[in-house]
Amino acid sequence: MKLRSFLLLVVMGLALAFLVACGPDREEEAAPAPSEGEGETEGEVTEAEKPDTLTMWVNDEDAQLDAYEEITDRFTEETGINVDITPFSMLDQTDALSLDAASGGGPDLFFQPNDRMGDIYLQGLAAELELTEEQLEGYPEGAITALSYEGAQLGIPAVIETYGLMYNTELIPEAPETIEELEQIAADLTNASADEYGFLMEGTNFYFLYPFLEAYGGYVFNQDADGAYDTEDIGLANEGAVEGAELIQSWFEAGYLPQGITGDIMNGLFEDGKVGAVVTGPWSIAAYSEALGDNLAVAPLPTIDGENLASFSGVKGWLVNEYSENIEWATELALFITNPESAVTYFEVAGELPARTDVEIDDELRAGLVEQAEYAVPMPNIPAMSQVWDPMADAFEFISQGQDAQEVLEEAVDQIREQIQLSEGAN
Repeated sequence: MKLRSFLLLVVMGLALAFLVACGPDREEEAAPAPSEGEGETEGEVTEAEKPDTLTMWVNDEDAQLDAYEEITDRFTEETGINVDITPFSMLDQTDALSLDAASGGGPDLFFQPNDRMGDIYLQGLAAELELTEEQLEGYPEGAITALSYEGAQLGIPAVIETYGLMYNTELIPEAPETIEELEQIAADLTNASADEYGFLMEGTNFYFLYPFLEAYGGYVFNQDADGAYDTEDIGLANEGAVEGAELIQSWFEAGYLPQGITGDIMNGLFEDGKVGAVVTGPWSIAAYSEALGDNLAVAPLPTIDGENLASFSGVKGWLVNEYSENIEWATELALFITNPESAVTYFEVAGELPARTDVEIDDELRAGLVEQAEYAVPMPNIPAMSQVWDPMADAFEFISQGQDAQEVLEEAVDQIREQIQLSEGAN
């Protein structure tokens, strides 16, 4: 099945202009991108002196490292510029940059998800890019917007992702279409004493739990007509969020989800053929395919009250270090490693969906995730979002243990508000 990768238009966040003083002077002219023309790669760099080497921090996953080694070898062949790749966890890169970038300790390019754009902008870690329409051709508009903040383009999209339902057709011949069908599968197949389950998910991970809260009217931050987030209006303890949390709690109470369930436990049991279905994303497909072979299938999340569930969606892309001495050539490298040819290579080696509309992929397993992406919503990319994850994780630990969902969620929201106020005060 030929599938085109895409992302829904991502709306952007609440302006926090008074925090901008914490980063470099944003009134300065944005870093120019290489001009298009008869250049050696994506565009012809006519002004910047060609460096001998460019440096990249690549997320420390073997498949991703292998893919970028192959892609950057082609860049070197075409430009004569060597590319030095350093394995570096995506989640740790910004902390390191905030300490070392200004003194020249960072790379030319680093890799980040869209929900960190607000923090990155306010810390002044990424150069603002001026990209032409020709350079942006082929990238989904929503993916481009997802890697911007307050009108500043901070990154070039590489991949898009969301999660769905992966199932073992030997245990579940057809994907459940409704949440009631999924619960019936759980009732029929769960035998906790034998570590056998109808379905599993990371039951305390808010990233995966959000759709079940949103289905009844929960939300993270309310948005106005222009898409701006109101961090004072948090909908994670409203009536709908509580109803969704009680649904998840009922799965623990019924024994469908075991206490202490983690991603590693879920993956191991599913790969051993002891679980009918799991909620996860494209990063799991390679290992699942190796374990289950043709018995693996992928589908959108089941519906609730006839409505499709709104999973979180994300865009990950390449950002140019604000303090790089090679901003123009680093931009050129970012464009090269995300062009159509490179996107296909990355998909074939790393298995992640490219953030391009002009790349066709034959892959039935990812069809369900592409369909789920139609209903997905972007994670808020404002700095306040970073204050949400830990309180919600703690809340669902308590909820999984049987504590009152409303009381726990109200406490979590209070903690989120306090942490947002503290973080704003610190800036």
